[in-house]
Amino acid sequence: MATITIALDAMGGDQGLAVVVPAAAQALTKSPELRLILVGDQTQIEAYMRRHSITTNERLQIHHASEQVSMDELPSHALRNKKDSSMRVAINLVSEGKAQACVSAGNTGALMVTARFVLKTLPGIDRPAISSVLPGVNGGVRVLDLGANVDCKAEHLFQFAVMGSVLAEFVDGKANPKIALLNIGAEDMKGNEQVKQTAQLLSAADFINYIGYMESDDIFFKDVDVVVCDGFVGNVALKTMEGTAKVIASFIKSAFEKTWLTRLMAIPAMQVLNALKKEIDPSAYNGASFVGLPGTVIKSHGGTNVLGFTNAIHEAVLAVKNDVPQQIRQRIANLLQDK
Repeated sequence: MATITIALDAMGGDQGLAVVVPAAAQALTKSPELRLILVGDQTQIEAYMRRHSITTNERLQIHHASEQVSMDELPSHALRNKKDSSMRVAINLVSEGKAQACVSAGNTGALMVTARFVLKTLPGIDRPAISSVLPGVNGGVRVLDLGANVDCKAEHLFQFAVMGSVLAEFVDGKANPKIALLNIGAEDMKGNEQVKQTAQLLSAADFINYIGYMESDDIFFKDVDVVVCDGFVGNVALKTMEGTAKVIASFIKSAFEKTWLTRLMAIPAMQVLNALKKEIDPSAYNGASFVGLPGTVIKSHGGTNVLGFTNAIHEAVLAVKNDVPQQIRQRIANLLQDK
């Protein structure tokens, strides 16, 4: 069984060590081929591990980094001035071949800028994109871009579609994945020039199973595997979905707390409510891929819990096992050759 080595930004995220270290311990029990490197302040990491009876071994190592990137730090500042940050060093380990992937819950902008600077982009890819899986009635649907690129040309969206297709096929296990383009309507005349030009490119690509436009309210319901949009639209859609889930949960809680009778009714409904909560739990879908790079970089939600970060590590394992960067490289190379 081939060893998979992943570097973890131990200092990143809202809770840092309190999430990353326990998640690392859990991930190691689930994947016997896994080896993890905790990157960050060695003194702090060792102290935390002692308090929680976690020890280093051949599968769990520490790599010291003297700095850390704050969640509100400007990406440009982090890139120029934090060359020994836990985030930068973790990405360096991927670049140096000492790790096959990096996972961080840190500052998204800084992570993207640093990853692109250190690792560069794959030939034929102009911009990396952020991709993650969202829950749906037909299973998870992969969406990209979720915030890396707010201004895109049609060629960029076309590249996102190619990369999303590879992720859906090799990570999500979807044969001939169905690709849709997010738009304000399903009719051909709808949308701006960017979307219309992208539709033309996708329609002309024989190797992409393009099924047409899709409106945002269909993301959870339509039989589709990949939804493509620019980072501005994708991030707004994602945050709106997260806010909607929170407000619905708040409404349900308030409804059950109104009277003693509704409180009693909540008891038999608890099993259903818990099942619903588990189905839409963001932790279960945590771990966004930075695609378009020659190495694997996974972004965990900054406020995630131990389960969520464990799932982000698992997403990295899948990407490494299926050699996603190489699959994208080959798909793009074939495309350029055909041109």
